[in-house]
Amino acid sequence: MTSQPISIVTATEASLWMELQSRAQAAAAAEPALAVLLERNVLSRRDFGEGLARRVAERLTQSPSESSALAKVFEETVARQPSIAQQARGDIRAILERDPAAENALTPFLWFKGFHAISAHRFAHALWKAGRREMAFHVQSLSSQALAVDIHPAATFGTGILLDHATGFVAGETAVVDDNVSFLHEVTLGGTGKARGDRHPKIRSGVLVGAGAKILGNIVVGVGAKVGAGSVVLIDVPAHATAAGVPAVIVGQARDDAPALGMDHTI
Repeated sequence: MTSQPISIVTATEASLWMELQSRAQAAAAAEPALAVLLERNVLSRRDFGEGLARRVAERLTQSPSESSALAKVFEETVARQPSIAQQARGDIRAILERDPAAENALTPFLWFKGFHAISAHRFAHALWKAGRREMAFHVQSLSSQALAVDIHPAATFGTGILLDHATGFVAGETAVVDDNVSFLHEVTLGGTGKARGDRHPKIRSGVLVGAGAKILGNIVVGVGAKVGAGSVVLIDVPAHATAAGVPAVIVGQARDDAPALGMDHTI
């Protein structure tokens, strides 16, 4: 088994899991104090889906009994809906491609709460669609408490999502996020009042949203657009445009076709 990083872009679930287990073995040898955690979350698990279920459950809970009970729910959920694991692999790929702090796949898998938060939401969303709404809300509540990320279980997210640092990220019930989107911390995808129905933003592919941005209402941020840090967006943002300010206005065109991939936050 090679100790060199594999290409996550083309990795199958099996090859990614081989990399994670190889790196976990090396980490356990180098840091004996982490050996039990690595055994519990990676080395004793059958595959990526089971490992993901166990790690996310452990991040959300306070006691071994709670963690085991929640992990069982997650394991059953990913077995019924394998797309959860597929999307999570895409999220790891996104982290490795866009975040220089991630040197290999094991780092986000074990430690990055943005990855854990979006994975927890994927489990909650599957539970929501299966009609298990109380359990879905329970997972949302645990994620909000443990990770400071609050995503309604009904919100829809594609794959290749980067929640960079993630603290304070909020998404409402009818929010829709397409593939390959990058968010910094303290972003809100919220409503503008108490009206029911479709009331939250739609974020198209390739969008980059800066730290602290608030995108409010049933509006569309178009493909490849960019939202500046600290902006309050109340209007549609055209494809490949840059919006900034309070309230936000269109200030120019994004320099890249997909700002989410380049992570260039300059306006």
